[in-house]
Amino acid sequence: MGLFDAFKKKPAPTPKRPVRPLVRAGALPPHPEPQADNDFVVVILDSCRYDSFMAAEPKKTMKLGKVEKRYTYATWTAPSHYNLLTGLLPHTTPPNVYASEYYKEDFFNYNDRLGAKDIEFAQMVPSLWFPTLLRNTLGYKTNARVSLPVLNPKTGINRDFDSFQLMDSHNDMAAMLPTMTFDSERPNYYLLNVGETHYPYAKPDEDSSMWPRISGVNGVFRKMNDQIGDADNPNFTEEFQFFDQDKLDQLQERQVDTVRYLDDVFEQLFDMVPKNTHIIVTADHGELFGEEGYFGHGPILHDKVLEVPYLEGKIR
Repeated sequence: MGLFDAFKKKPAPTPKRPVRPLVRAGALPPHPEPQADNDFVVVILDSCRYDSFMAAEPKKTMKLGKVEKRYTYATWTAPSHYNLLTGLLPHTTPPNVYASEYYKEDFFNYNDRLGAKDIEFAQMVPSLWFPTLLRNTLGYKTNARVSLPVLNPKTGINRDFDSFQLMDSHNDMAAMLPTMTFDSERPNYYLLNVGETHYPYAKPDEDSSMWPRISGVNGVFRKMNDQIGDADNPNFTEEFQFFDQDKLDQLQERQVDTVRYLDDVFEQLFDMVPKNTHIIVTADHGELFGEEGYFGHGPILHDKVLEVPYLEGKIR
């Protein structure tokens, strides 16, 4: 220490922080007393675009409420589900409204959905994670059943869930239902990621050898080869041609057919949930079937990959 350092004013001592209970890695804190009345189920039809849902006319599912065309915040499964788990559902596009006001009003609707009072977006700070609010503030038992491996339990979205299960099959919503139990002592939350509507748009009893086989489904179909290069290069040979529109139309019809199949599965879900269960049915993003030279979803900017069905309500 130098001579003049002795004359410097010493900083005030840092106040000691209160000791917090240590939560072991992987452990969850105890549930608080329930602060909401309704069970809450969110069903995500992976990749199901709005017009495919409407073409299927799933009458049993549509008993839930009016079908809206909404728009997703992302065009791929992982970021879209992350956004959903911040509490932001697919949105409308109201003009002359600040985004902050839209978020505030949309989040306020959770009071009706959950049968709770005074829920505000500010309660999400600092985690900005809806399952955290549901479980650790409102006393929900939080559960997820997912079909797509990009949402497996090792990923970052598995936070503050009491149970989180990647299903054995990517396309079997009906297999989720026997795993769902509803605790009578507290409200229950379920996130269901449903894979039938995702490529290859297959029902669970369909022979997998009959599924369409497409290289590079999660993006844009372009010239593909063992060697990536310039088509003008003499060493470059064309081995792949884009599907013709008739085949792409057949793929969309496969998606429509899965929505028709799922209509009966939704009836089973509606029959098993307790009274005062609020249910949302929507999609994480849409799908392209040849529009402007695109197929699939992901690195695509197009209206149809953003348009998703949205309906919500209580069956009883």
